[in-house]
Amino acid sequence: MSTDTSASTHPDDIALFGRGRDLIARQLRRAPREFAVGGLGTTLYAAMTIISSFVVGWITDSVLLPAAEEGSVAATSLAAAAAAVVGVAALRGVGITLRRTGAYYAQHRLQFRDRIEVTDRYLDLPIEWHRRHPTGQLLANVNEDVESASFVAAPLPMAFGVVLMLIVTAILLILTDPFLALIGFLTGPAIMIINFFYQRRMRAVAAHAQRLRAEVAEIAHESFDAALVVKTLGREDAEVGRFGAQSNALRDRMVEVGRLRAAFDPIIEALPNIGILAVLVVGAWRVDQGVLTPGTLVTFAYLFRLVALPMRVFGWLLGELPRSVVGMDRVESVLGERERVSYGAHAVAVDGSASAAADAVGYLYPETEYADLSSSSSTAAPEAPNGEQRRGIESITLSVPPGATVALVGATGSGKSTFAHLLVRLYDPDRGEICLDGRGLVDLDRDTLASSVSIVFQETFLFDDTVFNNITLGEEFTQREVDEAARIAQADGFISELEDGYATLVGERGASLSGGQRQRIALARALIRRPRLLVLDDATSAVDPAVEGEILAGLRELDTTVVIVAYRRSSILLADEVIYIEDGRAIARGNHEQLYAKHEPYRALIDAYEQGPES
Repeated sequence: MSTDTSASTHPDDIALFGRGRDLIARQLRRAPREFAVGGLGTTLYAAMTIISSFVVGWITDSVLLPAAEEGSVAATSLAAAAAAVVGVAALRGVGITLRRTGAYYAQHRLQFRDRIEVTDRYLDLPIEWHRRHPTGQLLANVNEDVESASFVAAPLPMAFGVVLMLIVTAILLILTDPFLALIGFLTGPAIMIINFFYQRRMRAVAAHAQRLRAEVAEIAHESFDAALVVKTLGREDAEVGRFGAQSNALRDRMVEVGRLRAAFDPIIEALPNIGILAVLVVGAWRVDQGVLTPGTLVTFAYLFRLVALPMRVFGWLLGELPRSVVGMDRVESVLGERERVSYGAHAVAVDGSASAAADAVGYLYPETEYADLSSSSSTAAPEAPNGEQRRGIESITLSVPPGATVALVGATGSGKSTFAHLLVRLYDPDRGEICLDGRGLVDLDRDTLASSVSIVFQETFLFDDTVFNNITLGEEFTQREVDEAARIAQADGFISELEDGYATLVGERGASLSGGQRQRIALARALIRRPRLLVLDDATSAVDPAVEGEILAGLRELDTTVVIVAYRRSSILLADEVIYIEDGRAIARGNHEQLYAKHEPYRALIDAYEQGPES
């Protein structure tokens, strides 16, 4: 869709001024003290600017003209004139300082609050919502969109404070000469008409630019994450081309934004000056007709100049408004999301292993394209189009007694990992119920759930920090507790061999460690919290089979229920019970020997894993 079409059909175009008003009201409520300081400063500045006209008139009548007639000036008069000028100028300087301090403090406070709230909202939103929004878009929302929404704060204190100047000078102009005041005030409607067309055009362009910013950020994020893939497959040029195409599109859109501003700003700047020229031309005619004196005309022109300044300030405010409204739309699309993970108020035991059970649990992943933050308003992911196959699990019923070790076995895509995620409530099932100690997961309070269950993934994530901090994640654990968790995870050996031991920096995503080392640190991270239910989603796939056996044997030292997504026979043999999952259903259960002897699909799968593909 072209920009012109978007501009002409966007449903919010008619309400743009109302939305701008709502944005201004919102920002005023969120930083009242800062805006109050800015408003005080700009009011002081406006008052001193108006008073300066009377100071100039007083100096002209009381100092300059008598000095010109007498050929000398009294020292006291000169000192009084200098004091008046310096005093007014000093107070104007104070006003400018307060105005700018309040404005920029307000702008930064608004950015701070919005970034914190958007980030908190990200953490509250369910995984399904994050699956529908690319990471680059979310990064752009918490950065560029938040900044855009706050841009209106810079001119706001001055724009509101100079209303006083506008009212006072307007009254003085009318009292001086109503006819000339009418001529001068025609500038205001002209500015409003031009601004209407400007905002109508700018809004569509600014919205498109914000979307392109998010897309550029997403491509950059993908390229950084996939650096090894790009380099090993020689796709550098393709990635540069992909990034360059979107960057060029963003550049073109920003150039269009600049062109619109370049056309609008000079007009807004010129209109007040044109008004002054019109006042002088008509005023000269009025002087020639004897209606005004030259001094009155000069006073009128000076006062109208004071009115021209607020007009330019409002032009600045109106110029920033479209981009700020677009940014605020995208921020509010996140803050206004109604999807959330709700928790109950019940707690369960904090010590000892937990029982887990699933009753006819089913879950299908919502299949949908990435959503755009500027238009995201649905409360749930749309269903897959008719005819598309949706992935997930159909129906699983099982129970895991306290302290047991259960292995989930099945072919790739059978639903093992999906069920593992449901066990720790990364998702909520579409139907059925999962219980911990006989209590539904949805009924548990957040702290109880977080302290009772833990999951370790195959793809581990380590922060760019020390080994110690990656295990503790900032919580208060002793070195002895860290050592014990690392020992059970079979990580203590290689950690002690690192240059700085637990103080070793692992690099971004643990780049300085091997895959198996990262998995063992992630396992230690889970074990140190003593979960009552531990889920391992193929979490030892990069570890040697012998080390994996030691890890699983070490888990028996803990009073913990363990559910393993397993592939290796050595892992499966350590489980008390094996549950075979096929096409999203639990179709067989028992120990390994029983299933291997009686269940042909299970036996074929285990043999396939053991033998590998034929060469």
